[in-house]
Amino acid sequence: MKPFLMLGVRADDEPADAEYEAFLLRTGLDESTLVRHRLEAEPMPDLDLADWSGIIVGGSPFNTSTPVERKSPVQLRVESELDELVSRLLEEDFPFLGACYGLGLLTRHEGGVVDGTYKEEVSYPQVELTAAGREDPLCAGIPAAFPAFVAHTEAVAVAPPGGVVLASAATCPVQVLRVRTNLYATQFHPELDGDYLAHRLAFYAGHGYFDDERLPQIQDEVRAQDVSDSWKVLSNFVGRYAR
Repeated sequence: MKPFLMLGVRADDEPADAEYEAFLLRTGLDESTLVRHRLEAEPMPDLDLADWSGIIVGGSPFNTSTPVERKSPVQLRVESELDELVSRLLEEDFPFLGACYGLGLLTRHEGGVVDGTYKEEVSYPQVELTAAGREDPLCAGIPAAFPAFVAHTEAVAVAPPGGVVLASAATCPVQVLRVRTNLYATQFHPELDGDYLAHRLAFYAGHGYFDDERLPQIQDEVRAQDVSDSWKVLSNFVGRYAR
């Protein structure tokens, strides 16, 4: 099998490593079949898409809607490289799955609007499949409504032209988006369970994802949640595109 490539964008080693571990677990892949490259640490490698089954982009503390003059040189480089890659993926309709940060990248590339209108603090809303979502292979076996973990200060306010919304929530209307046939992105984090999320939150105080004073209580709350239906997005993606 050709491996999948995961592009990470987290500067802190511990949450970055835990994110990769969670993606390995939920995809059912190992380090030889889900190869990680940390973009915040090293430039994008030369990629021959024929060598890969698909591309996955994880989350990031970066926001695509941050004004250009406030973006760090690293963020500007990362976004430029990812923008160029997304152009290639769209041209070939190549399998792609972006989680949270990846949704903003794909939406802005295709002319949608990403801003703070539908930001969500750490929570686990009920996500509902749309009619298109119920028919899409990415959502196979997922109930019509299911809880999933979210934590973001920007979100899709206007879906891009030609984008198909596959899942929505009352708090944030675009939770899963498809562009063309094979490029997908989620607002929720399909890799997380409560333990992984509780661990991640300890590294992101002050980022606006939660009330810092309530961190221990929030960690206890998320550990008690069952979001296992949301994980199927990743296993479905791998099952469909592994080659």
